[in-house]
Amino acid sequence: MENQEMKHEEVFKMPVIGDIAPDFTAVTTTGTIKFHDFAKDKWVVLFSHPADFTPVCTTEMSGFALRKDEFDALNTELMGLSIDSIHSHLAWVSNVKEKTGVYFDFPIIADIDMKVSKLYGMLQPNESETAAVRAVFFIDPNKKIRLIMYYPLNVGRNMDEILRALNALQTADKYKVAMPLDWKPGEKVIVPPPKTLAEMKARNEDTSVERIDFYLAKKSI
Repeated sequence: MENQEMKHEEVFKMPVIGDIAPDFTAVTTTGTIKFHDFAKDKWVVLFSHPADFTPVCTTEMSGFALRKDEFDALNTELMGLSIDSIHSHLAWVSNVKEKTGVYFDFPIIADIDMKVSKLYGMLQPNESETAAVRAVFFIDPNKKIRLIMYYPLNVGRNMDEILRALNALQTADKYKVAMPLDWKPGEKVIVPPPKTLAEMKARNEDTSVERIDFYLAKKSI
């Protein structure tokens, strides 16, 4: 029992928000990639799927491919992963393109030895020890992990939410603001609350913001 718990702890070890994304070298559908050398000065959305040639994964990978232009516009590279061989990946990419016309032209990691899956906590034993869950890591140009999403094997992700979250992170960084519930591009953002009495006085006198109270104020950007 103790050995099994230790095994699960090792498999489930994962980075957290604020960590530097673990570096790795892996074979992908676009060639061998060293992660920290990939996408210089860009964001990366690194996501895992359980297996090639499966229905939910096909819809998700197609979703990323169909909306790749939106990720490009947000200076973001896509990188997929599953615990399959490079030959399986290439056959799946070819099959989907033939059957649907959708082409997965971003790198997909062939993580047959589970090295990257273990580095990122994508293997969660209570779900599966041989298939990665549906993880999404948002990684900024400094290679810092900024947001993590996990979905079980039987529930597909929401592409609108992935793009919304990415846009929110980038907008918050650019304008030094925070995002309210359900924020979408073009909507008002939250101004950071004052930290001193002087800042609170200035906030109370500032007519350029929508002031609900001294600690909660919104503005357009």
